[in-house]
Amino acid sequence: MCGAGRRFYPAAVSTPGLYAISDLHVSYAENREIVEGLRPADPGDWLIVAGDVGEVFADVVRTLELLAGRFAKVIWSPGNHELWTPRDDPEQERGEARYRKLVDACRAIGVVTPEDEYPVWRGDGGPAVVAPLFLLYDYSFRMPGLATKEASLARAYEVGVVCTDEILLHPDPYPNREQWCWQRVAATGRRLDAVDPGLRTVLINHWPLVREPTRILRYPEFAQWCGTELTADWHVKYRAAAAVYGHLHIPRTTWYDGVRFEEVSVGYPREWRQRGGAPGVLRRVLD
Repeated sequence: MCGAGRRFYPAAVSTPGLYAISDLHVSYAENREIVEGLRPADPGDWLIVAGDVGEVFADVVRTLELLAGRFAKVIWSPGNHELWTPRDDPEQERGEARYRKLVDACRAIGVVTPEDEYPVWRGDGGPAVVAPLFLLYDYSFRMPGLATKEASLARAYEVGVVCTDEILLHPDPYPNREQWCWQRVAATGRRLDAVDPGLRTVLINHWPLVREPTRILRYPEFAQWCGTELTADWHVKYRAAAAVYGHLHIPRTTWYDGVRFEEVSVGYPREWRQRGGAPGVLRRVLD
């Protein structure tokens, strides 16, 4: 466990930077301590928070407000945990209504959401359009040899690897999560099509845009809750200088088609203890 009062700074640099982190999971006291220690290295630093801040509405807003008071700009993409509707949360909105209420709360504290104008980072590695996305998943990352969502889900239930989303992430008013995903992909694609073609982008999504990162999952059945094949070429199509994601709790840097993908999860205490090193060190996205 990290010591009381410990602070987690980015690596020392001389200029403002664009940093990222995700999967803070502040329901855990140890992770709340990590968040308390997050500080910019420069007053001009921007911070990307790529989802799964927490499950309780007030905890999510409180955490983002804390970070917004420290960093020059905070950019948030929702994860699946923010979209859950736990029984003990006073805020009982579901699905799209919950997401929209989170957007309104973020706007009130100055945090950039997927519904806002994409800001342009003009510091080191820029200029680049920083685009927070909210795309969900459509069960298309199925197990090999399984042709349908139904077959893939049945396999997951057989082996006991089922995402809690099946209970707590409601798609209202859409009939199912995949149709909500398809709506988000279509609407987001139109927005990205309108971005200045002379600018590169930083694409931020809680779920990976490509399937490849899920191939090292300990439980491959879980991949079906990890993204959509519809975004497989977005890092190329939309000129990404980097793609930032979380969700998998496997922090690492990989490259696909010459584009850097950064998985920036903190994860659960049991996970970051096993990894060793200092948890919660911010990842610099552009150099």
